[in-house]
Amino acid sequence: MGGQVVPRYSQIVGELRRRIETGELAPGDRVPSTREITKQWGVAMATATKALTELRREGMVRAVPGVGTVVEVPSRPVRTARPPAAPRPGSPSDASSVQAALTLGRIVGAAVTVADTEGLAAVSMRRVAAELGVATMSLYRHVADKDDLLTRMMDTVIAQRPLPADPPEGWREAIELVARQLWDLFRRHPWLAPALSVTRPQMITSALPYSEWMLATLHANGLDLQSAFTAHLMLLNYARGIAVNLETEREAEAHSGLDSEEWMDTQEPALLAILTTGRFPALSHLARAGYDLDLDALFEFGLQRLLDGLASLLNESSAS
Repeated sequence: MGGQVVPRYSQIVGELRRRIETGELAPGDRVPSTREITKQWGVAMATATKALTELRREGMVRAVPGVGTVVEVPSRPVRTARPPAAPRPGSPSDASSVQAALTLGRIVGAAVTVADTEGLAAVSMRRVAAELGVATMSLYRHVADKDDLLTRMMDTVIAQRPLPADPPEGWREAIELVARQLWDLFRRHPWLAPALSVTRPQMITSALPYSEWMLATLHANGLDLQSAFTAHLMLLNYARGIAVNLETEREAEAHSGLDSEEWMDTQEPALLAILTTGRFPALSHLARAGYDLDLDALFEFGLQRLLDGLASLLNESSAS
């Protein structure tokens, strides 16, 4: 019988662990990022994330805001590791100095780094404090609680993608720009979509220009403000609804060790057995032809259909 297949993320963990243990990657050195891992090993982003998460769980690496994931200083010497550098004169060397250097920006940046690399579930006040090397209670001098931190995280990442000063002349082009920019934000930060609430909207200052852009564009083209805001919420929730799959897929892959294509391969025999009954001829034909699920293509297809509907509504408004 053949040996048990080792999951791809475990193979990556093994290789990076070897580099760390031999000193090829020394304490403080950056390890490959999730994007670098996806390119080097040819795996999905979630597989790369799971590999780095496992190394963090083992205490071999840690995330450093603004730097990336680096090799942790080991509890015992590594064979060829470089000795840690001596503290520079005047640099913070005790707990009080670290606490004094703590800022709201550093706290939010650390939380975003954790969420980007490991998912929203990994973000906690204790975890963020550990990333910064400070006491958990010190965070509460800057943020009220985790909900406050989450709102500031969303405000920060949205502010990093401001809308242009001059919108396109056509209403459709202007709406497309906003929708695609939102989709890009959700793509860059998979945790953002599930964190963003439509029914209980958080006070995110950097998101207000998006709402104003949509309202002004649609109102200027004939919609009353009530209908314009409804259209805005429809498009926002459409993009958010597809993007929620990004975080859930990352969690599922981290839990199972299988990316979406590998998981589908495990379901194929059962599906084909059902399709051979002849009860579902259209699905059978599609299965033979094959279908590649592409969330970017799905988003773009739906966006154009929604805009087609808005075009019809705007035409009716201008005619009345």
